[in-house]
Amino acid sequence: MPSIEQSDVFRPMATFPKSIWRDQFPSIDDSVFDSLTKEIDPLKEKVKDMLMASTADPIDNVKFIDTLLRLGVSYHFEDHIEKQLETIFYSQQNLVTGKDLDLNSTSIVFRVFRLHGFKMSCGVFDKFTDNDGKFKKTLIDDASGMLSLYEAAYLRVGGESILEEALAFTKANLKSLALKSSPRLAKQIMNALDQPLHKCPPRLVARNYISIYDEEESRNEALLKFAKLDFNRVQVLHKQEISHVARFWKDYNFSSELSYARERYVEVYTWMNTLYFEPRYTQWRILLTKTMTLMSIIDDTFDAYGTPQELQCFINALKRWEIGALDELQDYTKVICKALLDVFDEIDEQARKEGTSYGVPNAKDAFFGLASNYHAEAKWCHVGHVPTFDEYISVAMKTSTFDPILTIAFLGMGTVAGLEAFEWLLSEPKIMTATNIIGRIMDDIVSHEFEQLREHCPSSVECYMKEQNLSEKDALLDLQKKLEDAWKVINEECFRPTAIPRDLLLPPLNLARASYLFYKHGDGYTNPDPYVKDEISALFIDPIPI
Repeated sequence: MPSIEQSDVFRPMATFPKSIWRDQFPSIDDSVFDSLTKEIDPLKEKVKDMLMASTADPIDNVKFIDTLLRLGVSYHFEDHIEKQLETIFYSQQNLVTGKDLDLNSTSIVFRVFRLHGFKMSCGVFDKFTDNDGKFKKTLIDDASGMLSLYEAAYLRVGGESILEEALAFTKANLKSLALKSSPRLAKQIMNALDQPLHKCPPRLVARNYISIYDEEESRNEALLKFAKLDFNRVQVLHKQEISHVARFWKDYNFSSELSYARERYVEVYTWMNTLYFEPRYTQWRILLTKTMTLMSIIDDTFDAYGTPQELQCFINALKRWEIGALDELQDYTKVICKALLDVFDEIDEQARKEGTSYGVPNAKDAFFGLASNYHAEAKWCHVGHVPTFDEYISVAMKTSTFDPILTIAFLGMGTVAGLEAFEWLLSEPKIMTATNIIGRIMDDIVSHEFEQLREHCPSSVECYMKEQNLSEKDALLDLQKKLEDAWKVINEECFRPTAIPRDLLLPPLNLARASYLFYKHGDGYTNPDPYVKDEISALFIDPIPI
């Protein structure tokens, strides 16, 4: 260990669990991915023909698009889906209200259009309510309809009382409905109550739904085979990417050089895979995972290891952002800074290849901003300062890591992310604030008790309790309300017309989904077993049986 580690140096170290993924991602030959790509090509054409045939009836068309979305293969047909939904939405204004559609069909159509940014009126559900605005009791026996209404309600925005009522109504009845439903439907209901579709990472939606679709009597065998093969094909690529990042961890010898830090590159990769999973982003997923892995190490350095003097020297070196700054650093911070400079050299090189190097300075600035905010939190801890809730959130939102992550993610999305997109990020748009709030507050709710066992800055929970003079229970209820309000803001900001191309709004939404996955039951990042081990295994270790 570095010579700085002396007995009279106090370090508020945490005892983090070891990685549960060591040596589980060996390198895979590229030919496996190429072979599976050739195998799916004819099936892809068949599914494309099915999609085009479904346009004969607009409701069937939207339902088929929903099936493609949930099976995880819609990315193959993005342009066709976009044109079809646009045509239906703008040419058939009374698509739902003008037809005698049941609750299930109405809910699916509503959810699909809202998911794609079309603001379909929540008034389509009026016909299912009584005069007092409550949903009709007769709907309770319609398990499929209730489940679809529940999923649709998560696309709500502020002021939509009918969707608030829909969510309360379905939540109150779905669990008992599951007990009376078929095993397949009961499984869907319980999965949805644990992780609603809108809050679930797209690849996990696909992994879960493929097994459900496999049991449907009306399934299309060609579509099912396509979905299974494509999932396994892309999983092979994802395994290769994790293997690459595992080598990065070993090459820098982080486990021994920085033994105080969490070894969580597989969990980090899961976040970045949720950001965008498609094969075309393979290089950027690797670069993003390396970057966020370093963010995680720096986070642990600032709140579980570094002394005030070491942290100040590290910040000074980052300001210079050059190799000569390494000479000023202690041994362990030099390792971090060297790795960071190397990774940003890779980012710069890849951005130059793709013609997006104009955004690299923004990425560096965003990363330095993150480190500066880590430093601000560390200073609070060192002097025992308990900030107001607003003061805390203004800093802690930034330590969710999402600002630099999204800036780098934009670099990987080609020229659709022009200079104006990076300027938009700097303007602190509402969707970014909402995503940051979700990441920060969800993390704080599940981790604050563990963090307070050592010297650590207060979390949003402690700040809110003190400021509002509330019990922990009441504070958590208020914070949960803030989380739901943030989801509504995200939904609102994704409606057309959007301030920037819609493709650029999907990464912030997906980061919120990753936050929900990792923090819905506990701190799944620090303690993946038991919170997210099964999901990560399903995504990246276990292929789907064909």
